[in-house]
Amino acid sequence: MNKKIIALAVAAAAFGTQASAVELYNQDGSTFSIGGHVSISAKGNSDVGGTDIISNSPRINMTATQDLGNGFTADARGEWSVNYLNGGENAFSTRLGYIGVTHDTFGRAVGGTQWSPYYDIAGIADMPIAFANDFLYDNHGALGTGRAENMISYRNDIQLGDNLSVFGGLGWQDDATAGFDSRGQVAIGANFADFMVGYSYNAGDRTDGVIGTKEATSHALSAKYGSYGNGLYVAAVYTMNEYMHGTSNYNTGASTAGVLKDSDGIEFIAAYAFANSLNLSINYEAVEGNDKAIVDGTVYSQMAFQAEYNITPTFVTFAGYQLDLGSDLYNKENDMWNVGVRYYL
Repeated sequence: MNKKIIALAVAAAAFGTQASAVELYNQDGSTFSIGGHVSISAKGNSDVGGTDIISNSPRINMTATQDLGNGFTADARGEWSVNYLNGGENAFSTRLGYIGVTHDTFGRAVGGTQWSPYYDIAGIADMPIAFANDFLYDNHGALGTGRAENMISYRNDIQLGDNLSVFGGLGWQDDATAGFDSRGQVAIGANFADFMVGYSYNAGDRTDGVIGTKEATSHALSAKYGSYGNGLYVAAVYTMNEYMHGTSNYNTGASTAGVLKDSDGIEFIAAYAFANSLNLSINYEAVEGNDKAIVDGTVYSQMAFQAEYNITPTFVTFAGYQLDLGSDLYNKENDMWNVGVRYYL
């Protein structure tokens, strides 16, 4: 298994602009660290008016590792979202919680709430702070398209040469989430120099009472070049879905809501990070419905222009403007802007 992949796995580094942690203990093969980030920004709607102060997905996490010998390393992570703008009982909620075991040759197995193998393929465009991939997070915990709940997974990365490797992953979720039966997924891909291509399949029954019992499936194809935040980065994702997406989760204001029998998701990003750490990007996202009962056309389409600048390695400023490119569900435009700062622990 690729040593770089193992290092990222054991550190539990998620996709994003950057990941950091403070190591509090490292002795006799055991480590313990605390990480995460907090953000605050002003977000507004250019067409309706008004400004909200939001927190942009803050979280705190704790990660422990233990050398088990014979090439095996165990790790455990707990991660919680933090509500620090408003008080109350819901100050913390679980984002991640798992135990994993990794071996240089035999790969990595994980059990718990985790980033899924499907997301390894489909999440490569989900990078900027202000505006990124929306359609992956439509019931993502139960559908396993982002942070998958109650999942057991296995991954491996096989090095075939200095610049070539192939990787794959398997995931299975139980039926503990109401309205969703157990489901499975498979992911495969290849890395060649700075390029990556991948494919994932995700399937399981949906029984949430809105559509009866239907098999919810998704095929995801993706490709990328480079590393986000380091020079040129280009990535694209295309998904073909059945009963995976609804219309009520995209702020469409549509009078008709439901689960789409057939839909396609598209995400594209091009970014360039300069030597002074200024990272400029443009991304496009759309969901197309092929369901005459709800929408046979565009659910939503949008394009964002964004900038991120590292004042220090752990203190980042960001700004973005997102254009509403239209929908067949509603006529009112919904351009958005977002300006703020993020501090990585």
